[in-house]
Amino acid sequence: MINVGIVGGSGYTGAELLRLLVSHPDVKVVVVTSRSCADVKIGRVYPNLARTLDICFSVLDLSQLQQCDVVFFTTPHGVSQTLAPKLLNSGIKVIDLSADFRIRDIAVWERWYGVKHRAPELIPKAVYGLPEFNDERIREADLIACPGCYPTSIQLGLLPLLRCQHLDTKDIIVNASSGVSGAGRTASLTNIYTEVGDNYKAYAADGHRHLPEVVQGLRDISGRSVEVTFVPHLLPINRGIHATIFVNLTDLDLNLHDLYTTAFVDKPFVSILPLGDHPQTRNVRGSNFCQIGLHRPFGGRKAIILVVIDNLIKGASGQAIQCMNLMFDLPETCGLTSIASVP
Repeated sequence: MINVGIVGGSGYTGAELLRLLVSHPDVKVVVVTSRSCADVKIGRVYPNLARTLDICFSVLDLSQLQQCDVVFFTTPHGVSQTLAPKLLNSGIKVIDLSADFRIRDIAVWERWYGVKHRAPELIPKAVYGLPEFNDERIREADLIACPGCYPTSIQLGLLPLLRCQHLDTKDIIVNASSGVSGAGRTASLTNIYTEVGDNYKAYAADGHRHLPEVVQGLRDISGRSVEVTFVPHLLPINRGIHATIFVNLTDLDLNLHDLYTTAFVDKPFVSILPLGDHPQTRNVRGSNFCQIGLHRPFGGRKAIILVVIDNLIKGASGQAIQCMNLMFDLPETCGLTSIASVP
């Protein structure tokens, strides 16, 4: 049995992590911290967990976390980098769902996040937690930097084309839309119902924090320089990401569908739809699955790749558990096989 701790477990990502872990056959959740909900029963904050997890949120206590085999961080940036060194020195594996260890260039990270990084020595040791690309390194890792939700959808959508080098890497355009839960559980004016409902908008068009992570990931996959135009949008839905990716092919004889089905044939959480089909966010809601649709208008040079994931599951908590399974030599799908609920 794997003893699990969660730091910052009262947000949406933490709640989904708990929901998935309590059904995992090889996991025992032993400690869940929250500054705002300390000493409150988890079931009082999230009643859907009341009958399955009879413990309270606690204040952060390093000695408690050191009793765990693995600790998940579902915290804002800047938190995990202060605690991860102590946990790693105690022989505890760390899976970080924040952005603290995703970007290898410290100066780039500090520029985008506006604070000084406090554990730069750990950056070279952190393994990027995209299992469909990095599974062998994840198996040997002690520190995982889980990808962001937008970068997950974009990298999965482009992975086969980047590997075979049949696209123009200097002209990639991504229009990606996320549900409101991507902004977290903290209340803000821009995320209340009357602002979000019956509305659709772009934001951060001049630069989003996920952009350097996207560029770094695509360069790692392709081994070449990559230029990406990335515009995020806010959807008036609770959860889900829909990414529309536009690329120019360099091989007009390429069988796009065969390329993608072959690339993901042994990847249990990625489904390639029949050519011409359109994935929908509800197809993956509440699941760790990713669906990809492929289009070539008029059979020409332009390819349009449509990707849907649940931002809280495959874009966060589910992918983190997928990494944990690999790290502890468990089946990759363990605890993650629930399918989406429709309607």
